[in-house]
Amino acid sequence: MPYPKMLRVRQHFDAPRLTDVAAGVRSELERIGIGRRIRSGQSVAITAGSRGVANIALIIRTIVHVLRDIGAQPFIVPAMGSHGGGTADGQTKIVESYGMTEVYTGAPIRSSMEVVTVGTTEDGIPIHFDRHAFEADHVAVVGRVKPHTGFVGEIESGLFKMMMIGLGKHVGAAIYHRAIVNHSFDRIVRTVGKTVLANCRIAFGLGIVENGYDETAKIEAVLPEEFEVREKALLVLAKKWMPKLPVRRADLLIVDQMGKNISGSGMDTNIIGRKDNAPRDEQPEITRVFVRELTPETHGNAAGVGLADFTTARLVRSMDYRATVINCVTGAHPEAAVTPVYYETDREAIDAALMTVGLKPPEESRIVRIKNTLQIEEVDVAVTCRSEFEGRSDLEILGPGHELGFDSSGNLLPFGHVG
Repeated sequence: MPYPKMLRVRQHFDAPRLTDVAAGVRSELERIGIGRRIRSGQSVAITAGSRGVANIALIIRTIVHVLRDIGAQPFIVPAMGSHGGGTADGQTKIVESYGMTEVYTGAPIRSSMEVVTVGTTEDGIPIHFDRHAFEADHVAVVGRVKPHTGFVGEIESGLFKMMMIGLGKHVGAAIYHRAIVNHSFDRIVRTVGKTVLANCRIAFGLGIVENGYDETAKIEAVLPEEFEVREKALLVLAKKWMPKLPVRRADLLIVDQMGKNISGSGMDTNIIGRKDNAPRDEQPEITRVFVRELTPETHGNAAGVGLADFTTARLVRSMDYRATVINCVTGAHPEAAVTPVYYETDREAIDAALMTVGLKPPEESRIVRIKNTLQIEEVDVAVTCRSEFEGRSDLEILGPGHELGFDSSGNLLPFGHVG
């Protein structure tokens, strides 16, 4: 089947960047007077999530060092709902895979799926909280603030969600996602968060915002009483700095990698579209999505694979089906675990996908290829989209059109290779 030639395009994003991350963390903790809030000898549980946050190991290590400097006793708590197969050992492995080891951070990891019930919401929903964190003298909530992949509101993915889903562990994540079906994400995340703040000795939050290049753009320490106001403000910045595909409409989007370290939904719906309740004019129009591989860091968790229309047999073989299903059922999105149509080779999958986009000849189709939804600075775009690039200062065409390159097995050459 003939394909259109592809152009390598570099996008230029509005991208403030924090040049010294460790100094930024220290400065923010000093600004809120951390030494006056936490006393020598007190224990502090620091949350560690399951996302691939830029510089996360360095950020956690710096928090540990600041707390040790004032005589506190910090430890790390995996805060990731049902991820890691819903087991304490699985969650420890995820934390360590991001470099947050006990040796590097200087703090022990205390991983457990045990929770305590700390109250109920006004809707009668029990609120669960990690036992190790609850028994600590203080809790430090660390999380990236960004648009959620499934919900739209003033508060989406960030400190409130970390308190609700992350520290709620498997049992809490399961009941909250069920409650969202009857109420709304906004109502549940606010009511759970406010009760946690009132009952669980939250000392401070550390909100992280990234730019379009997957770099740390801003770090802000937040006092408990300011969580709601500051998270709203940080989300505005996150949406402003979030990258987008260089074209709004495509017949086929090829995604080389997906995984939980990339996005909670494997592929960020803010990038690829297919986000429930989001205004249509804010989403790209993608007819077919073809995802090729799982990242090693996702440990077989393919939650979100159901967003794709086509995939490969090798991705299916690399899935940890149990971990994927646990995550998707806990999140009340079983459809996210549904296996797309799959083929042995990339070429077969691409050919099949292009047969389902309408009457347009394959060589005239609009194809976009990305490495993953976190890294879209450089993107391959079909020459059929070239007219949309004219006069745009945010785009740079890096060379002449090239063919989609395949190896002898019929699989695409690695992203970055110009075939």
